[in-house]
Amino acid sequence: MSTLTHINASGDAHMVDVSDKAETVREARAEAFVTMAASTLEMIIKGDHHKGDVFATARIAGIQAAKKTWDLIPLCHPLLLTKVEVKLEAQPENNRVRIETLCRLQGKTGVEMEALTAASVAALTIYDMCKAVQKDMVLGPIRLLAKSGGKSGDFKAEQ
Repeated sequence: MSTLTHINASGDAHMVDVSDKAETVREARAEAFVTMAASTLEMIIKGDHHKGDVFATARIAGIQAAKKTWDLIPLCHPLLLTKVEVKLEAQPENNRVRIETLCRLQGKTGVEMEALTAASVAALTIYDMCKAVQKDMVLGPIRLLAKSGGKSGDFKAEQ
């Protein structure tokens, strides 16, 4: 049985032991989308929301979520991230917001889950802030765009 699995020799879920892995620079990028009515997106862009700056709040929420991924996703390692970036872009031509996240560290395990969690929580925050205006917003897709560093090598999603 592979040592890089969340299932041990007894068939039980466990946290992977990364003690013997080399520390390398590891980086991951993810994206998420929130699709909404044109009027909801316009309200966000203009900054007219009574709850405040939707993008600023979503950005902070995404950063906080990345730092707490180990507390949210079972079996994830607690990581000391050296960089977390959350970019939000209004795409009026598609009536949506695109969220792109970047997580980086020098360590023994990757940061894919942190990047995905940051993107997901930023999207959920946009939904939460705007649900009084529109409840039928659509979240997704959410996906890993790229990862680098580590034993499993690099990955880049097809565009």
